[in-house]
Amino acid sequence: MYALYSALLAFFLLLTLPYWLLQMLRHGKYRAGFRQRFGAVPPALAGRGRKPVIWVHAVSVGEVVASSALVTALQQKFPSHQVLLSTTTSTGQKLAAQRFGADNVFYFPLDFAFAIRPYLDSLRPDLVVVAETEFWPAFLRLAKSSGARIAVINCRISDRSFPGYKRFRFWLPKLLEKTLHNVDLFLAQTEEDRRRLIEIGAIESKVRVTGNLKFDVTPPPLPPLVATLRESFRDSEAGPVLVCGSTLEDEEGSLLSAFRNILANHPRAVLILAPRHPERFPEVAELVEKLGFRISRRSLWSGESLAGGVFLVDTIGELAALYSLATVAFVGGSLVPRGGHNILEPALYGVPIVTGNHYENFRDVVNFFASRNAVRIVGLAELPLIFLELIDNGDERSTLGRNALAALESQRGATDRTIAALLQLMEVPS
Repeated sequence: MYALYSALLAFFLLLTLPYWLLQMLRHGKYRAGFRQRFGAVPPALAGRGRKPVIWVHAVSVGEVVASSALVTALQQKFPSHQVLLSTTTSTGQKLAAQRFGADNVFYFPLDFAFAIRPYLDSLRPDLVVVAETEFWPAFLRLAKSSGARIAVINCRISDRSFPGYKRFRFWLPKLLEKTLHNVDLFLAQTEEDRRRLIEIGAIESKVRVTGNLKFDVTPPPLPPLVATLRESFRDSEAGPVLVCGSTLEDEEGSLLSAFRNILANHPRAVLILAPRHPERFPEVAELVEKLGFRISRRSLWSGESLAGGVFLVDTIGELAALYSLATVAFVGGSLVPRGGHNILEPALYGVPIVTGNHYENFRDVVNFFASRNAVRIVGLAELPLIFLELIDNGDERSTLGRNALAALESQRGATDRTIAALLQLMEVPS
């Protein structure tokens, strides 16, 4: 069964090889950590052995941010262990290295035995903690057979992925069942996620609800850029400020059109635009210029006035703090059917939040905020009107932002519940 899975995975990789090579050549993607993904353990990790290891896997930036408090708590609760963090994406790797040191992070290996075994042999983890839903069959089987205990934390089964898991269970029921049975503990975000996990094959007694770790995120330290921008806005009397974060292809055009309407009433307004994927920065810059807007790129900005123009954030890791500048914040990936992104980052600053109506990946968070009058959910047609309504109505803006912060604060505590469950799994007194 696992041999068939490995053969199918290898066939898929060979079939899609031209795509991966094109991405590497055009955008430089997947070059970083290439050897690590194929089982080359970094020298900083190869010599481990003085301390037992806890291996935390967080796919990308969102999972790294959500898991950061947990990683810190694990370091405190297990002082005799070394806590190491793996990621899949280069952006996640950079953020993890910034927060926990480059010697403690590495790229997650491909799901082949030859790539996984060198890590398990070198690290010999006592505990493997996987964030959200990284159900890699070979990795979980080999980690379990190595003697590690395995926990999947902050687990969610999205509306988009749930039908896929059910189809997978229909065609390869034994593989999915065995994969899920290798996990010792599932910590789900909601009761609905718990129900879905059990339906796709998880053992009911192993599934618990501990809440969403993303509610426990704290505001990052404000980088110097925020103070510089705030001073620039004050000196040039720029504003209001619309911050549009994690935007995707086919969204920027609509947002720029809405910004044009804002400029008609507020000619000194500023749009801070932060595309989700770094390889799209040049493409978005070209679009902004083509549509006739004055553009300043973060990487080239030297302090000139931004009033009446677009500030393109073509750097990584600064968006969360930039939400603190927003008169109104928009969270992208939601005007197109891509599932949306995390609205909790702007909520941390008590700013009014707008998101599109494609928010399946964060359905519980967005629906909870909506029930508390803490977010505006809009379609393309309503977008310009909602922006103008919030910009021109200070009371409504304040209420929406205040409610967002209160909604976030009311749901904190998942980190403590997760740590307690992991201590129990490791049989360590809390």
